[in-house]
Amino acid sequence: MFGLGHWELLIILIIVLIIFGAGKLPEIGAGIGKGIRNFKKATSETEQEEPKKVEEGKSQ
Repeated sequence: MFGLGHWELLIILIIVLIIFGAGKLPEIGAGIGKGIRNFKKATSETEQEEPKKVEEGKSQ
């Protein structure tokens, strides 16, 4: 995963815990999850629109 090993991920997690504290982690996780969902939704909508645009261009 992105060339990071287990130790690197553990160190990053510890640093995040120190910076933000344990209370903020659920909020950060929820925000990241919403961002990923919105990104996936936008990309799937774009993929669905592309064939329609191609078909409209061919009929003209």
